[in-house]
Amino acid sequence: MATTADFRNGLCIEFNNDIYQIVEFQHVKPGKGGAFVRTKLKSLTSGRIQENTFNSGVKIKTARIERRPYQYLYSDDLGYHFMNNETFEQTNLPESLVDAPQYLKEGLNVELVVHAETEKVLACELPQFVEMEVTYTEPGLKGDTATNTLKPAKLETGAEINVPLFVNTGDLIKIDTKSNSYVERVKK
Repeated sequence: MATTADFRNGLCIEFNNDIYQIVEFQHVKPGKGGAFVRTKLKSLTSGRIQENTFNSGVKIKTARIERRPYQYLYSDDLGYHFMNNETFEQTNLPESLVDAPQYLKEGLNVELVVHAETEKVLACELPQFVEMEVTYTEPGLKGDTATNTLKPAKLETGAEINVPLFVNTGDLIKIDTKSNSYVERVKK
């Protein structure tokens, strides 16, 4: 058990028969009345974000969440298959639990978010940045760099992303998996 004084960003709590992670919180002490805590909570099961207000000093049940290292193996009709890096045990997940499935490639290390008491997998989080090879993109025109223009490019996993004009087929690029955007070209 914890109270509102223990709130911090990233704390996982059990609330309304669901598991939530505190994204943002603010202690408020108005001139009249009692203090309260205004929070933004993200549901770990559905991904929805909701706002809620707790009276100061209210007891909240905390949830023990573990992040375990796994490696992506392959996908098929049953879903996405992962292997635990420590026990070599395999797990398969539906697409709804994977953050950005379009950037999964064989051998990629990911983290599975697991509720420690029930051993239920809540989410699969990819690393912040992944490196991928561009398999096809239109050639850029020489000298057309006055504006910050982007062109579509197809990656080795089949995903499409917008890249600057100087990126060519065969280049290795770094992608931000949270914002689905190009970051930089990587030297081979």
